Amino acid sequence: MKKVTESSSNYEHLEQMSTLDLLTNINREDQTVALAVEKEIPAIQAFVDACFPRMQQGGRMFYLGAGTSGRLGIVDASECPPTFGIDHGIVVGLIAGGDAAIRKAVEFAEDNVDQAWIDLADYDLTNLDTIVGIAASGTTPYVLGALKKAKEHNILTAGISCNPDSPLAQLADFGIAPIVGPEFVTGSTRMKSGTAQKLVLNMISTSLMIKLGRVKGNKMVDMQLSNHKLVDRGTRMIAEELNIPNEAAALLLKEHGSVRKAVEFYNTTK
Repeated sequence: MKKVTESSSNYEHLEQMSTLDLLTNINREDQTVALAVEKEIPAIQAFVDACFPRMQQGGRMFYLGAGTSGRLGIVDASECPPTFGIDHGIVVGLIAGGDAAIRKAVEFAEDNVDQAWIDLADYDLTNLDTIVGIAASGTTPYVLGALKKAKEHNILTAGISCNPDSPLAQLADFGIAPIVGPEFVTGSTRMKSGTAQKLVLNMISTSLMIKLGRVKGNKMVDMQLSNHKLVDRGTRMIAEELNIPNEAAALLLKEHGSVRKAVEFYNTTK
């Protein structure tokens, strides 16, 4: 299989470029990423519409990846509880090599074709669950092994890769493949490929959370109030929604613990 992600950069003699040229050329390449993702919207839509009813019935979504891909899945999963107020464990990110690999690469961890399924064994998977494999190359054994097992157990699968017709895209029920072309630094898929994967993950998790009722209007009404900034944001949201002073909104938020509960209480008692 020809790997576009490993093809030679469109630029030569990077070390001879000025700082301005380096930044300008990196940015020029980055501008192509959103257009590549746009072409995959039908595939992303099909996957979200298949995943949603499963999550609506209590299913979970698992991201699997190695290196940058694994870290991106963990970032997206870890942001769902504070942003949307869901329980930890509904969206889960797993990386080849375990938690130690989040900060430091674990040599050859991605080459173990059985390990991801072993990692998933702790979660008592059911056919309401969904597994999303993330691999820029589309060939990572850690990811492919888990998707193969998942299909044997009738578990919904998706694959996010940046090579056309990769093994991951062919194996997954839903293949999502934004083809971003050669990286600025040849083979450095943490760059355009990583950006594309992050954009796709944002689209998947955000649209699912909205469909699951975790956003009202355009507001994160179930966000966790884990710092002063979010408390202030929640206070403003309540004040604007109910047309009441900030002081009254702050008291409601403190009493009820979330924007949604505060607004619902106020509306049922006024």
